[in-house]
Amino acid sequence: MVAEHSGLPASGTEKGAALVRVLSYNIRSMRDDRAALVRVIRACAPDLVLIQEAPRFFRWRKAAERLARSAGLVHVTGGGTTAGPMILSTLRAHVERTEDVLLPRTPGLHQRGFATAVVRIGRARLGVLSCHLSLADRERYEQAGLLLERVAGLGAPYAVAGGDLNDRPEGRSFRRVAGTLTDGWAAKPWGGEFTSTPREPRQRIDAVFTTDGIEVLGCGVPRDLPGLRDADLLAASDHLPVLAALRVPADA
Repeated sequence: MVAEHSGLPASGTEKGAALVRVLSYNIRSMRDDRAALVRVIRACAPDLVLIQEAPRFFRWRKAAERLARSAGLVHVTGGGTTAGPMILSTLRAHVERTEDVLLPRTPGLHQRGFATAVVRIGRARLGVLSCHLSLADRERYEQAGLLLERVAGLGAPYAVAGGDLNDRPEGRSFRRVAGTLTDGWAAKPWGGEFTSTPREPRQRIDAVFTTDGIEVLGCGVPRDLPGLRDADLLAASDHLPVLAALRVPADA
């Protein structure tokens, strides 16, 4: 499905509120075309990038810094310390604090974690969380609950969470998150819906969620942006990214 919304607001300020672009992207440990990956991120012009499957093994910090620098961003937190989730940002975001979280692990399954931060953008104060939930249904459902607890505990008036949920909107883990937070695509669809796989996308397992008070101005797989080529989306990763434009009120 492709939504019929023509344009996505750029970053900026509006009557004290911050207009913030958030990109969520599973980059498959940068094992694909890195130049294409950088071009996709740059074309989306995000303020915040919520990465999944960031480099997390040998020299992962150098790889993360190289990606951030190439995309005109800075590394905020996460990567190897969170088993994959990572947050990047522009210099527009003033980072107040960060916390890397490792989740309880089921024996035999992959370690999972959250990358979290609290940032100020203009007069808005925003909690941020990047996640990559389990492939196993029971563990994934528990992690969805932990995600909600962590978002509520960030201590910011507003928050955004994004990532690879490994679950579709009708799945119980996705529904658990969307029952408390606002699903960006459901609130204001823009661009494309399905995120996996790039050549024949048939499912939406990646999403951006917000807390109450944030207005979603558009959210979906980016299409028809200046500098964004379909060839790069196909070459950059085995997931398509999700881009959201948000209006975040000023912190009272």
